Amino acid sequence: MATRQATKTTFAVSNVIQPIFTGGSVALENGARILASTLGEATVLTELNTGKRLAEIEGDGEPISTLTITPSASHLILCSRSLTMRIYSLKASPDFDSVEATLVRTSKPHATPVVVLAVDKTSTLLATGAADGAIKIWDIVGGYVTHTVSGPSVLVSALHFFEIAATAEDPASERKSKKTLRKSNGGQSQPNVASKFRLAWGTQDGKIRIFDLHKRTTVPVYADAKRRKEAHESNVQSIDYSPEQHALLSGSRDKTMTLWLWRDHAWDGTPMLRHELVESVGFLNEGKWMYSAGSSGLLRIWDTTTHHEISAKQDAKSEAESILSAVSLPHKSLVLCSQSDFTLALYRIPSPGDIASNGKLLVEPFRRISGTHDEILDLAYVLPDQSMMALATNSEDIRLVSVADIETQADGSEGGAYFGHDVALLKGHEDIVMSLDVDWSGHWVASGAKDNTARLWRIDRENNSYTCYAVFTGHLESVGAVALPKVVPPENSEAFKNPLDHPPAFLISGSQDRFVQKRDIPRQSQKAKVSSSLKRLAHDKDINALDVSPTGRLFASASQDKTVKIWDVERLEVQGILRGHKRGVWTVKFAPLHTPAIQGEQGSVSGKGVILTGSGDKTIKIWNLSDYTCLRTFEGHSHNVLKVVWLHIPTEEAAAKKRIQFASAGADSLVKVWDANLGETECTLDNHEDRLWTLAVHPKTNTLVSGGSDSKVTFWKDTTAETQAAATEAALKLVEREQELENYIHAGAYRDAIVLALQLNHPGRLLGLFTNVVTTNTPEEGSLTGLKAVDAVLAKLSDEQIFLLLLRLRDWNTNARTAPVAQRILWALVRSYPASKLSNLSVRGARGQKSLNEVLNALKVYTERHYKRMEELVDESYLVEYTLQEMDSLAPPALEGEQDWDAVMAGA
Repeated sequence: MATRQATKTTFAVSNVIQPIFTGGSVALENGARILASTLGEATVLTELNTGKRLAEIEGDGEPISTLTITPSASHLILCSRSLTMRIYSLKASPDFDSVEATLVRTSKPHATPVVVLAVDKTSTLLATGAADGAIKIWDIVGGYVTHTVSGPSVLVSALHFFEIAATAEDPASERKSKKTLRKSNGGQSQPNVASKFRLAWGTQDGKIRIFDLHKRTTVPVYADAKRRKEAHESNVQSIDYSPEQHALLSGSRDKTMTLWLWRDHAWDGTPMLRHELVESVGFLNEGKWMYSAGSSGLLRIWDTTTHHEISAKQDAKSEAESILSAVSLPHKSLVLCSQSDFTLALYRIPSPGDIASNGKLLVEPFRRISGTHDEILDLAYVLPDQSMMALATNSEDIRLVSVADIETQADGSEGGAYFGHDVALLKGHEDIVMSLDVDWSGHWVASGAKDNTARLWRIDRENNSYTCYAVFTGHLESVGAVALPKVVPPENSEAFKNPLDHPPAFLISGSQDRFVQKRDIPRQSQKAKVSSSLKRLAHDKDINALDVSPTGRLFASASQDKTVKIWDVERLEVQGILRGHKRGVWTVKFAPLHTPAIQGEQGSVSGKGVILTGSGDKTIKIWNLSDYTCLRTFEGHSHNVLKVVWLHIPTEEAAAKKRIQFASAGADSLVKVWDANLGETECTLDNHEDRLWTLAVHPKTNTLVSGGSDSKVTFWKDTTAETQAAATEAALKLVEREQELENYIHAGAYRDAIVLALQLNHPGRLLGLFTNVVTTNTPEEGSLTGLKAVDAVLAKLSDEQIFLLLLRLRDWNTNARTAPVAQRILWALVRSYPASKLSNLSVRGARGQKSLNEVLNALKVYTERHYKRMEELVDESYLVEYTLQEMDSLAPPALEGEQDWDAVMAGA
């Protein structure tokens, strides 16, 4: 019978890829380092270059309607549908590892939700636009309203502060202003900066107005001033201003972008048809270029002078990739676009020198940030060094993300990467991808999807090539499982030396149509559809999982019909059936090669002849492939077991020291690590909030990766060796300190012994020390305890040590034998500290103060009980004394000449 080893298996969270954006507003500060984004009711601050989460600010129970961050990154402003506006001051740590967000002010600025915000370039003024058309301008630091702008009761959809160029001022008005200014300033002319500030806003009904902050007047912007035709016919989504051109730019959902120039004391507009809903516009390259973004999913660049598009023509993207908003930092040549699929696309704006010979600019995002990976259905390590991970994320695209710690370039320029950085998208499937598998090399990825097809992908990181190698058809319903052989070719073979040119030999697929198919993979890339080589009706219900044996000769299929079938790869014939699960089987995994013998309930079995299954009946089973019987059943999950993986199997030499383990993930959101021989849970890992669909293990480091419905990918580092080393070191240190305590006691160094006994939490030895001090035959004069050195120790204890000593005194005080010592030490404590100190100790923990009150109350109760007992003893002593006196008075006097027989007997 296997016996439990002393080593404890432990895992710790090393990294988490988690959502930062689930739709709504995004904002960037001028340095392009802090990204603010909405995550449901919360707000997340992210370091744009490294992807590190700097802070997360909880919501107020209602979704965020809009947010912004000041250009100087000094304040963050949040508005929610609860009508509240919260202003936070931001302070970054010296190493920019975190940002401290401190709530400065909470207010209700409008009677309806604030839907749009704008901050001026000095980070001084804030404009709020509400759903009822009200606009207010605030002093951010002071928190008071500086201007109230009246307008139509129509939702405000765009706001923009700008300062008009000095050359754009009307000469007559400028002379008048200077003359007035000189008169009011004793003949000295000073510039009136406030007179240049304007606030432009657009509304849901297509109106654009400009508010003069100095004169407090509003000027309308008309497409046709004579007929008073409004600027647009639908929502004005974006407004920008160019001081170099003294021009306004507006974009609307009426599918137009309009350039407004100041002519004859009025804004003259030139509309440009876009044939798409325009969500964002802006000026670039000192006003010489314009950009627009909208429902086509493309960022387009236009020439301000010719009004012609200078970006290269591209096909419109899918609806999921349509752009909903954009934030531009022209001085950084950076535009950040948020898409419908919650992806944030970063564009580096080309310089004029990048214009090609055809006069066009190629505009492509240099980085994509997945705001959320949605529901993660499957994942797998790819590449030989496992530096990337493929994710199937409830989407038709497969996402490749970096899982290597790579330094990002300081300026965040193209080529920088970080843990969780989006590397590429594998596009080709037309419906949700359900399953993934990777071959031995990590260069070939198989996928199955709801579009009834399976695909093989070629991953070439060095050449930045991620292509579909072949498409396999033949299934009539969703392909829910795929598997590739993982047989490593000989080291001297071409397939081993150049795996990119040698795809796997075959692919196995399983579907809801209950068929399994073996596909021979062509030696040349075929994007045309490839039919199956062999096809069999495998099960009575959906096929949930497949796995190919390490030798490549067998494969297993798991089904909702509660069975697992073992198949011969060559002929696609059933070799055996595993029956025993009471519900559908969700996962199956062959044991790796060189697996040592596994101890079953009826004896040991060679490790290479076993297979692992997980089921909807909440159990995991290990099966013997020799006779297809169950070796052991593992119970522990409270819901469906959806994935099982074997942990790194040790070599035969190390097997005796290290356990044979596997891990499981379930719908109870837990990952469990099991000992295959003992049949017991080694540890339970909890960092998810919803069901876990998938689990993977790093083949070298044993790092576990879990993903599921909560959109998080958690990386669990195997810390068993570190934990064992730390435990050994702690045990050695404890032995040394205990020996040190013995030496102090032996030497009579009570001061040092008491301090060390408190630190080591040895109540028995501590009691012995205090007993020796209190009951000493030679107490020092003036000492509270009997030894002044001990008095000094008690007077210099920390709050934690005082609390710990009070705990011990409480326990000793409940026993009449040890109560005198407890009372003496308690008396010394009370004399050494004021009552306020003892009643307000700083105790760590959520129940700290409550525990302190309980301890003090217990001391009080038992102390009162001891005093009452003593009083009763005193009363009883009076009765004994009285009785003895009375007995003496009743005794007859001795007769003269009679002997005192008691004395005689005593003498005898």
